[in-house]
Amino acid sequence: MTTVSLTSLVRRADPDRFLGAIFAPATLREDLIVLYAFNHELARAREVASNPALTLIRLQWWREAVDGFDKKHPVADALRGMLARGAVDQKELIALVDAREAEAEPISDVAAFLGYVRGTAGRLMRIAGGILGVQDQAGLATLEDLGTGTGIVFLIRAAPTLRNFGRDLLPQDGTTTRRLMELAYPLIAEKPPAKALAAALPAVLARRDWARLQHGTGPRPRGLTDRLAVIAAGLRGSL
Repeated sequence: MTTVSLTSLVRRADPDRFLGAIFAPATLREDLIVLYAFNHELARAREVASNPALTLIRLQWWREAVDGFDKKHPVADALRGMLARGAVDQKELIALVDAREAEAEPISDVAAFLGYVRGTAGRLMRIAGGILGVQDQAGLATLEDLGTGTGIVFLIRAAPTLRNFGRDLLPQDGTTTRRLMELAYPLIAEKPPAKALAAALPAVLARRDWARLQHGTGPRPRGLTDRLAVIAAGLRGSL
């Protein structure tokens, strides 16, 4: 699979993050695409597995790929190139794999849910920010918060569709959607470092989704106005 093919994969599988990646510097955009393709493969581990054990096996395959095992897969090949160049930290990628293990079983309570979202969507935005040149811990922490809030809102938005496929990634302790939205609100309001804008742009969509949920209109397919809102933020250089 060529770089063009990976780009097509991310455009189809993760259009929200793909749209943000367009605003990355050309020299770094390919690395973002590879990261998002890797994240997609991790998300598929539970989607395509018929039971939790197979989910963990698939995740272990990707853990070994990051560890340097010679795995035959175009995303694994691209990751090895990034690791060899020092474009991404191996431990961060392993942590991203580890966090996905929570999807193998129902997520018990809100604390476990927040840890899961922080370890997946939060860490993903943090890693993407690092690729784009953010090095200070405060900036990376802000991106992790912003990514966590974005992930919470995206999971709320996706919940009805996931339930139709027999999956539920929301906490099973009775925590209400309204409470999850309260937890997400201060996180999606974070202001990211300017150089990480391309990684942070999905938060534009999360804020719009949050407003719709708040007004009781519920989730709906992405439309032209959503895409234009992301493009406008990208062009002006701020969320």
